[in-house]
Amino acid sequence: MERINKLLARAGVASRRGADELIRAGRVTVNGSVVVELGTRVDPAHDALKVDGRRVHLETGSRVYLMLHKPREVVTTLSDPQGRPTIVDYLHGVRGRVFPLGRLDFLSEGLLLLTNDGDWAQALMHPSSHVEKAYRVKVRGIPSPQTLAKLSQGIRLEGRRTAPAEFKLARGGSHAWLEVTLREGRNNQIRRMLEAVRHPVFRLKRVSIGKVGLGQLPAGRLRHLTTTELKLLKGAPRDAARRRN
Repeated sequence: MERINKLLARAGVASRRGADELIRAGRVTVNGSVVVELGTRVDPAHDALKVDGRRVHLETGSRVYLMLHKPREVVTTLSDPQGRPTIVDYLHGVRGRVFPLGRLDFLSEGLLLLTNDGDWAQALMHPSSHVEKAYRVKVRGIPSPQTLAKLSQGIRLEGRRTAPAEFKLARGGSHAWLEVTLREGRNNQIRRMLEAVRHPVFRLKRVSIGKVGLGQLPAGRLRHLTTTELKLLKGAPRDAARRRN
């Protein structure tokens, strides 16, 4: 007997956390009954596990690890009820189902990882991993050194302080470009932090995850991760743990 979220991750349907979200939404059934408890266990050899009415098969073939340069005004989901462009529009030639690791909001762009390896995704993107993600951000006006220091130390958002981060001035002008590094991933965190100090974001681009960078990959283009990049990412949670200790 295995937990459903682990089975869905192994089948490449979603990460374990994403699988829990599917269960909460009532989209997962076992033998025709909707699953209501996150910790439910099933027998994969005998129980009929389905998501959105489609049977989940555990034989998924080889693992796939991809890098996409997500353009602006594209939704980081596999479908969108509003009919907006989604990342699926950029997955031409990809066989089987893959899912994104985390999200970039509709107006943000840059590095997005995709895979069908749920266990790897869980290890890399779990909040406890604290894997660094770097961004280039254009904001209104020019934040003062004191404001950048305040953001780096952490501010309160919705009653909870953000983790220490790095906010650095990269280029001045009438509107500044910042280099931002986060070790946590709250929803729209950078935009909300900068809005809180009255420097709203004009443009936001993720340029690296761990030690793997977007490089010169054009917007809208997709490629497989190299062996070296995959090793760097698989070691990223361990590197982050050593830094904390």
